[in-house]
Amino acid sequence: MLVTQQPVLRRFWYALMPISRLDDGPQPFTLLGENLVLWKKANGEPAALRDRCCHRTAKLSKGFVEGDHIVCGYHGWTYDCSGACVRIPQNPDAAIPAGAKVPAFHCQEKYGYVWVALEDPLRPIPHFPEDGAPGYRRIFQFYEEWKTSPVRVMENSFDNSHFSFVHKANFGILNQPVPQKYELVETDFGFEGETTIPINNPPAGHRVTGVTTPTTRRHLANKYYLPFSRRFGCHYPDSGIDHIIYNCATPISDDRLMLVQWLYRNDSEEQCSTQELIDWDAAITAEDRDILEATDADACIDTRRRQEFHMPSDKPGLLIRRMLMDVLAEHGEVEMHAGNRRTVVPIHPEPTAKE
Repeated sequence: MLVTQQPVLRRFWYALMPISRLDDGPQPFTLLGENLVLWKKANGEPAALRDRCCHRTAKLSKGFVEGDHIVCGYHGWTYDCSGACVRIPQNPDAAIPAGAKVPAFHCQEKYGYVWVALEDPLRPIPHFPEDGAPGYRRIFQFYEEWKTSPVRVMENSFDNSHFSFVHKANFGILNQPVPQKYELVETDFGFEGETTIPINNPPAGHRVTGVTTPTTRRHLANKYYLPFSRRFGCHYPDSGIDHIIYNCATPISDDRLMLVQWLYRNDSEEQCSTQELIDWDAAITAEDRDILEATDADACIDTRRRQEFHMPSDKPGLLIRRMLMDVLAEHGEVEMHAGNRRTVVPIHPEPTAKE
């Protein structure tokens, strides 16, 4: 699926960047091929417009913030958060031309991040019940660009069969390749999946798991949120520690995304430091990134095309694909892929030799 070619995907919320980044002024971001400028208003709330001044097309992200407004760095044309031009310094006494505005987008802060929906959202931002809950601390872990597709990231998140191979250097058990099955329940936001898996517990992970035995267990209560967010609800029964991760695989283009990752823990900094937890998950995530960037980003979600073979442990990934197909069908879309990519015919084609 080519995500930029599916209009309905514009109707979901995506996490773009930590809101603290806006303290340094306007910031650019590309979401589903749409170039945006983000900035922080005087009250601390974020705003998002298309990153193009309607005067001479300069990027507004090269400008600066003035109160609630963003000012183009080229000629000073000033826009409010609705995208309307409110000031032209060169013509202070003249009326603003009708239609002098740029598109604005839904934008809000949640969980310390800027979230944007390019069109009216079909669903709310996923709910993270641990955020602000007594006994839990929030750790911002990752905000990094990956060269793959969000479909690949989502299905990998529920793929227990890759642990023994991709993660054999840390928690994967190479001689136990048969994965534990998920109990899957469909919901109004996607699905929930529950399972318990055995894992290796090397010394580097003892403070992470809270136990010192060579192996231990993970009880997983995971969730998939349409289209590209997930909860990794990891509980270590032998220590009582929760290691709960939320990801948003925010699509930049058809083959690039921004991986955003939060971690919630019910222990203290003294028990396991923030840096230890970041380092532990960074090593695991780097292994995922390495193998996912070796896959075809144009992941086939319409299984009738028979582009890939499947096995029983692929059931969560197949459910993700089916749910995405249902969303497309509900909005009158078919899967767009490399084989049916929309082409643009040039207005002025190159002249032939005879011409």
